[in-house]
Amino acid sequence: MHPIVHTIIVGIISYLVLIAIIRLSGKRTLSKWNAFDFVVTIALGSTLSTALVSTQVSLAQSITAFLVIVLLQFAITFSSVRSREVKNLVKSQPTLLLYDGQYRHETLRRERVVEAEVMAAIRENGIADVESVHAVVLETDGTFSVIPQAGSSDSALFGVAGLPARSKAASASIAAQPGASD
Repeated sequence: MHPIVHTIIVGIISYLVLIAIIRLSGKRTLSKWNAFDFVVTIALGSTLSTALVSTQVSLAQSITAFLVIVLLQFAITFSSVRSREVKNLVKSQPTLLLYDGQYRHETLRRERVVEAEVMAAIRENGIADVESVHAVVLETDGTFSVIPQAGSSDSALFGVAGLPARSKAASASIAAQPGASD
């Protein structure tokens, strides 16, 4: 078969199969990216690229590769929901960058975030004063969450790295209540 015809036929079939596999694998496959999701996406793209331009790789091999990548992604996300060790290996922890209007400079350095990025996130939330912000969290997907006001328990901050002890205790007691994780 001529290489261009091969590319067209394999490209169309691979593309349709990849869409079908991703749809069958569920919404988690397309969630906001963390490092693990980025690797899966690159692997899928590389496999599709190889299928399109290589006459040495059969359509069956390409489809098998798609399935292997998506099944591994499913197995790891399935395991991470059930095992704290797997979860910690695959996903990072959200990190507190600003608390009670005060920057956490050591955390900013460690996470390679500059104050200007935190201020931009605060402005995006319509807040004019950094000092009035209760918390800014660097989420596992690299986005910033801005919490304008303190709550009675700060339970949304449970599990955030760098949370001061007084808030950890309040958040932990809320999280431990029956039905709190539903």
